[in-house]
Amino acid sequence: MKLKLKKITHYGCGLFLALTAINISAAQLETPNILFIAVDDLKPLIQSFGTASVLTPNIDKLAQQGTVFSKAYAQYPVCGPSRMSVLTGLRPESNGIMNLKDKIRDVNPNVLTLPQHFKNNGYETAAVGKIFDPRNTTSREKEEVMSWSIPYQRPISGVKGKTHLAVESVEADISKFVDGGILKRGKKLLQQMAEKDKPFFLAVGFKKPHLPFVAPKQFFDLYDRENFDLAVFQKAPEKGNAGFLFHKNQELRKYKPTPNTGSKIKPYPKGKLSSAHQKELLHGYFASVSFIDSLVGDLLAELEKTGQAENTIVVFWGDHGFHLGDHGLWGKHTTMEQANHVPLIIKIPGNKARRYNGPVELLDIFPSLTEVAGLDTPKNLQGISLVSLVNGKQESLDKVAISQYKRKGAYGYSMRTGQYRYTQWLSKSGKLLYSDLYDLDNDPLETINIINTSTGKSLDIELSQLLKANSAGLKRLK
Repeated sequence: MKLKLKKITHYGCGLFLALTAINISAAQLETPNILFIAVDDLKPLIQSFGTASVLTPNIDKLAQQGTVFSKAYAQYPVCGPSRMSVLTGLRPESNGIMNLKDKIRDVNPNVLTLPQHFKNNGYETAAVGKIFDPRNTTSREKEEVMSWSIPYQRPISGVKGKTHLAVESVEADISKFVDGGILKRGKKLLQQMAEKDKPFFLAVGFKKPHLPFVAPKQFFDLYDRENFDLAVFQKAPEKGNAGFLFHKNQELRKYKPTPNTGSKIKPYPKGKLSSAHQKELLHGYFASVSFIDSLVGDLLAELEKTGQAENTIVVFWGDHGFHLGDHGLWGKHTTMEQANHVPLIIKIPGNKARRYNGPVELLDIFPSLTEVAGLDTPKNLQGISLVSLVNGKQESLDKVAISQYKRKGAYGYSMRTGQYRYTQWLSKSGKLLYSDLYDLDNDPLETINIINTSTGKSLDIELSQLLKANSAGLKRLK
C-alpha cells in the first residue's frame, strides 16, 4: 500500500545546507500525519493483549492493523511524570518532573516536547483532553502553550455521577460525559486539520478509566458483575519488603462504595476490601474501558471519513498500569508489574500487523515518530526508535524497560527484561537499601522475591550490571 502523503517544507539548518549544495531552493518533503491517542490509567486490559473477558472491539481492530507491543512499560507509575517522560523523550530525573506540582517550564525552561518538535518542523499541532498532565504545565486552561499551534481548549465538564462514589452507571447519552466531549472536539479538529495543506499532529487524551469509574449504563450492561474473578494473589510477596513495594496512596479511599438502596453513603472499611466491593470496582473499570473503546472507534472512523487514514500514523498508549486487587492493592504508585505495564500500539499504514513480545518503553515513542516522519531526532532523547520492528526490518531489539518510583527517601529503579523484573532501591547517596527479583515467566503474579535464592544471587550480579549499563538519566545509579 502506497501512502498518499501531504507535503511539508522543512527548515532545519542541516537540511538547508544539503539542499543548497544541489541547487534546490526549497525542499518539498512528503510527510505523514500523526494521531496520538492517550488513555488515562489504562493497563493492558484489552482482548488483543490477552484479556479475553474484556470487550474492546475497536482497539482490537487497531491492533490487527498495527504492531502490538505486549511488553511496553511506563517510566513512572503516576500520570504527570509518566506523560512528561513520553512527551520529552527523557526520563523523569532528566526532564525534572517527578511529582504533580512542578511546572515543566519552571524546572526545565528549554526542554523540547514531542509536539513542539513537530510544530517547529512545519506541522499543525493540537490537543484535546488529557495529554500532558495539566498540573505540570502552564495552566489547566492553556496547557503546554509552546507545543500547540492551535490553542488548547479545556474540555467542558460533563456527567460526574453522585458525589464521591467510586463506581457509577449513569443512564445518559455519551455526549454528556467529559470523554464524550473530548471525542466531539477531537473529531472537529480532525476535520479541520485534514482539510489543510499542512500535515497534522493531533493528540487526543481520554480520561477514563481513571477513578471514579463513572460510565454510561450501556457499558455496565455488557458485563455480569458476579462473573468477575478476583485477583488470585492479594498479599505481599514472600520475602518481599512491603515498606518499599506497597503504596499508601489514598486515591481510592477518596471515594466511597455504592450503598444498598435506602442506606447512607459510607467510606470503604479499613483493611482488605470485601469481595462485593472488589467486584463493584472491577465492574466499573471494565465498563470504563469498554466506554473508551467505543470512543476510540468513533475517532478512528472519523479519521477514515477525512480521507487521511492511509496518510496517518496512529499511536495508542496508556500512561501507566493499575493494580486491580493484586497484592491487595488498588491504583498505581509501585515499581511492580501491574503498575507499570501499559498497552502500546503503533500503526504505520502499509506495514503488516505484527506483535512484539520484547520489552519496550513509552520513552521510545518520541524517536519512533521522528524517524517515521523523516524529522531529525534530537540527540538528547533517551529512548530508541521502534520503527524497525513495525516495518519488519528487525525481529528484536537488545533492550530493557526501566520504571522508577520514589518512597521513604529512596528511588526504586525497576528493570523489566524478557523474563525478570529486577528492582534496586537506592538512598540519596546511592546506597542499596533493598532489592527484589521476580521470575515473571514462572511467577507472573510476583508472589516470591527470589533475590536471596542461589539462582537469585547469581542473577543479582548479572542484572545489577545490566541495570547500570542502561542507567542513562537515572542519577542515583553509579
